[in-house]
Amino acid sequence: MDSTLLTFMNDFNSLMFLLFALMYSYQFVYMFITFKAKQKKYTEIQNAHHHKFAVIIPARNEELVIGQLIKSIKNQNYPKEMIDIFVVADNCSDNTAKVAEKAGAIVRERFNKIQIGKGYALDYMLRIIGSDYSSNKYDGYFVFDADNLLDENYITEMNKTFNKGYRVITSYRNSKNYDQNWISAGYALWFLHEAEYLNLPRMALNSSCAVSGTGFLVHADVFRDNGGWIHHLLTEDIEFSVSQIIKGEKIGYCRNAVFYDEQPVTFAQSWNQRLRWAKGFYQVFSKYGKDLIENIFRGKGNRFSCFDMTMMIMPAMLVSSISIMVNGLLYLGIFMGIFEGKGIMQGATTAIIESFVWYYGILFVLGLMTTLSEWRKIHCSAWKKIAFTITFPIFMFTYIPISVVALFKHVEWKPIAHTVVKSLDDVR
Repeated sequence: MDSTLLTFMNDFNSLMFLLFALMYSYQFVYMFITFKAKQKKYTEIQNAHHHKFAVIIPARNEELVIGQLIKSIKNQNYPKEMIDIFVVADNCSDNTAKVAEKAGAIVRERFNKIQIGKGYALDYMLRIIGSDYSSNKYDGYFVFDADNLLDENYITEMNKTFNKGYRVITSYRNSKNYDQNWISAGYALWFLHEAEYLNLPRMALNSSCAVSGTGFLVHADVFRDNGGWIHHLLTEDIEFSVSQIIKGEKIGYCRNAVFYDEQPVTFAQSWNQRLRWAKGFYQVFSKYGKDLIENIFRGKGNRFSCFDMTMMIMPAMLVSSISIMVNGLLYLGIFMGIFEGKGIMQGATTAIIESFVWYYGILFVLGLMTTLSEWRKIHCSAWKKIAFTITFPIFMFTYIPISVVALFKHVEWKPIAHTVVKSLDDVR
């Protein structure tokens, strides 16, 4: 009995590892494409047309940070008359509206206790602009979170990519508080990896990138065709990306457009946020998975993008959940004496440790490569960069229980408090 169970556990864990390798081996190819893409020099567009943009900032109780974001937008190296800033103070109980208006934004307050979340706030402001500011004829809309800060050349760089014909563009997501602790660094390192080791090779392959939460630009025609912002799942950014890719849209990435984002620092905050993300990924796959998979085999021109998005929104969490549940149940059975046999506990423990070491090693390599290539852009001391590379796999492992809980738990949107009050000069 003991040898049979141990053989099953070893075979099962090997199968899970092989499944991961098969699903995500293409992302290792991405790494080599990234190295080549980083060395390539792109020809700048001369005399690029300056488009008129509206910046939309959904904000809920963000009086501490929203002023610095608006200041960074006002200080852009871009014609001032071509940028208007709109803030929707969404269910606020503080002075967000007053601070934003004083900083120079056009502000509207929204109070709705039923339709809660960023997507509803975005759609509300898009409708306000459509009815009250339609004469401004905006070419595109930027979307930011209130805690963001923009590099002074951000809009100029995004405008260059916009002029290349991309109608949805994401950007380089850096961190305001990378050095705060292992949790904030875990987030930040993943977002850097996502930017340069996922979106950059996608651009190099002429495939579609993906919008990640904040710091993106959408052509006015896209919102017009969609009828506003119609995505209200728990991860509205991924839902938007997937729905556009299914339609054949190719999302671009502008690596020279840098913005800074605040990350959670407590595990409780991080758990709640990533539980929402995990549940949102399941929701997106439930709603769009069939269309994605059909387009992999029958799509015209976007098959690989649909495959890429399918791998992004579902398999990792599902396979991780299955793996942890099977190993956990078997280990629990051994601990409770349901499965008996000499040396079975030691063998089971060894099998689990070996799996952990393999996965830790892969995640460590991903984190190390990202840390080394983005070293100068990571704003903290050298020893912290090294330390947080070591803790990065641990941060990523915490997604496993989160993904399991998300399968069964009802999850609602909850606001994340932003308290890192820094200027652009403070974070660079």
